[in-house]
Amino acid sequence: MKVEFIEAAMREYGEAFDYYEGKKPGLGKEFRDETGNALARIIEFPLAWSKLSMRTRRCLTNRFPFGILYQVRSDRILIVGVMHMRRSPQHWLDRV
Repeated sequence: MKVEFIEAAMREYGEAFDYYEGKKPGLGKEFRDETGNALARIIEFPLAWSKLSMRTRRCLTNRFPFGILYQVRSDRILIVGVMHMRRSPQHWLDRV
């Protein structure tokens, strides 16, 4: 199944990558790998993760304090947020 990021989610992902890479060289790559693993789990089991709303679900990463917010559409998985778990859980609602 195709995965597509909305612009705000891609921006969040890039900011998190840059933050971790700035903390320690290579840590951004580890973040990228971990989020890639979470995306693979979403693709394999798209309905397995917690619902946040009627259409939106959240898959947590294992190593980093992030959740991937997504919607299962008929032809793709739409990533609507790459959310740090300490942020307000409502900040993404205006995207959906």
